[in-house]
Parts: sequence; C-alpha cells; structure tokens
Amino acid sequence: MSANAPTQAITPQLRQWIVEQAQSGHAPDAVLKAMRDAGWEEGVAIEAMESTLREHLEQGALAAGLPPATTVPEPALDDSPLYLQAEDRRVHVLSAQLQPRIVVFGSLLSDAECQALIDLASPRMARSRTVATKTGGEEINVDRTSDGMFFQRGETELIERIELRIAALLRWPLENGEGLQILRYGPGAEYKPHYDYFDPAEPGTPTILKRGGQRVGTLIMYLGEPERGGGTVFPDVHLEVAPKRGNAVFFSYDRPHPSTRTLHGGSPVLAGEKWIATKWLREREFA
Repeated sequence: MSANAPTQAITPQLRQWIVEQAQSGHAPDAVLKAMRDAGWEEGVAIEAMESTLREHLEQGALAAGLPPATTVPEPALDDSPLYLQAEDRRVHVLSAQLQPRIVVFGSLLSDAECQALIDLASPRMARSRTVATKTGGEEINVDRTSDGMFFQRGETELIERIELRIAALLRWPLENGEGLQILRYGPGAEYKPHYDYFDPAEPGTPTILKRGGQRVGTLIMYLGEPERGGGTVFPDVHLEVAPKRGNAVFFSYDRPHPSTRTLHGGSPVLAGEKWIATKWLREREFA
C-alpha cells in the first residue's frame, strides 16, 4: 500500500487491501493508523474504509441471499451532539447506537403537545389492527392488545407541526411518512416482539408496497406514562427504553430482514396506562 499519488485517489488496490485487513481480523483503528502512517490523509482514509467496508458487507449480504439494502432516515449524529435542532424545538440526544441504529430522544414533544394528541385521539379509539401481509389489508392481531387510531398526515396544525419536526430531526421527507398512529395500552396490554418492515415472502406485501414502498424507519413517541411496565424492548440487543412522556425512540432498518436486529415490542403495562404516537417512514412518498 502506498500513498504516492498526489490526489490520493481511492484505488481498487487500496480497497482490496482494506478488505484483506478486515478479513484478517484487524480492528478499524489499526487499519486507519496504518493508512495514516503510510501518508494517507485522515479524511481520505476514513472515506476509503467506510465506503469499502460498506460495499464489502453488502456484497456478502447479497451473496447470503439477503434483500438489497436501501437508504434509511438518519439524524445528524456524526459529531456526537447533545442536542439537535428539529425545526421549532431543541431535542435532547439521550443515547445512540449504530448496529442496529437505535436513538433515544428527550423532549421531542412538550407535555401540552402530548396531552393534546391524547385528547384529539380519545374519541376515535378502537381495538388496534395490524397490516395483514397475507392480503394487504388489516386485521386484529392477538399479539397486539391495545386501542388505537390514525390521523391523516397534516390533519391539524398540531400534527403538521410535529410532522415537520420529525422530518427535520430524522432528515427524511415529510411526504414519506405515514400518518401518526396513536395507541393506548391499559393494564396488561402489550405488543409482542415483531418487525415493522413488510415481509417480502408474504403474498400481500406487493400490494402494501404500492403505497410508498417498504418501511425503513420507526419513531415511537411516549405521550402518557404508565406507573410500571410498558417499556419498548429490543430482544436481539437486550435493550429496554423507558416510556418517559415527551421522549421518543427511533430505529431504522435498511433491508426487510431479521439481520437488521430490529425485533422490538411493547412490554405489558403492569400498572396505569401507556399512550404512544408512532410514525412509520417509507422509502418513497406515502399516498
């Protein structure tokens, strides 16, 4: 490996060397140091590593029969900020992990906004349904014992303001979002672990995908706190997010496959009741 080229072009030879280092078990920091020691500029070295390894992993995934990856929503977390300005509100970054991408936000919604969403939704609540992937319609699912309703996108000034905030926070087009779903979980209610993407193997999935393509991200906002229980759990990574009012958890999934490790569920409410608002994000405009 040499950095003699004046423009420090990322050559096929360099990419092959990076792949060989990864396959030999060398840590990314060690590979980056070797490149810097050889005269590579740090920015060029980082870009070469990231793009090469991303391509290498994708090739391996496709060879293993996984669906191709797609672009996903991504908040601006490169410089590890404590806060993000999301349109009209400063949002706290409470925790973030990369694989899988799970971010916990604080103070995404005010107490007044949480209560207003509950008040607007309450008269329209009914037993929750899930997408029926076998038909493309909807069905009552025994794994989901909540009540819920959907708002149309931009249905009220409040909802439009929140949706603009979400679009700015996650850097994803507003029109690619489904309408807000409001859910109420009473004592004992839960949503057993599941994936939010639509299973490509199910016969109803092609019909579902006509409206905006695959889901690629989920934002769960906590509107009303239970006294006990009701956390959002990610069994594959042994994580539980507490349902703190005004906070939210975001996670993305770049392919409709369990390899994303985005299996998640709503733990049973042990006392009180939990209210949440869910925003699902699609690949394309959701109409």
